[in-house]
Amino acid sequence: MVVAYIAIGSNLGDPAHSVQLAMLAVGGILQTKLVVASSLYESSPVDASGDDYVNAVVKIETNLNAYELLAELQRLESQAGRALPQDRVHVRNAPRTLDLDILLYGDAQMSSPELIVPHPRMWQRAFVLLPLSQIAPELVSAEQLAAVSNQVISRLS
Repeated sequence: MVVAYIAIGSNLGDPAHSVQLAMLAVGGILQTKLVVASSLYESSPVDASGDDYVNAVVKIETNLNAYELLAELQRLESQAGRALPQDRVHVRNAPRTLDLDILLYGDAQMSSPELIVPHPRMWQRAFVLLPLSQIAPELVSAEQLAAVSNQVISRLS
């Protein structure tokens, strides 16, 4: 099994509930096991407008390859009302019912039109680094956290 980290976010409808349901749904993907989930965090949109986001990160173990995992995550997003993958180019950084991103997939490094791993902007986003550091502190350095310390984010109870 491969260890992967998935970022989860939502800012439409009931975002906290959507993120919690998504955590369970990710753990329910065939050949995939939810290992641990971070707390929920609230933050302002980055490079976008709209309501605040609720975000979290989960650690999973999966027997799916990265592209199979991506397809399953996009299926979950579509079930939650997100635009189809081919339509996303026109709505980048738009408000979302659900956003699921593969941050890390084992120690793989890949770059294709469909998938880039590690996620190319994860190190620039407090809403990824804080929940990731909560569940995998060995993956996030103090310097990386300091670099995003100017971004407003709060842990939800």
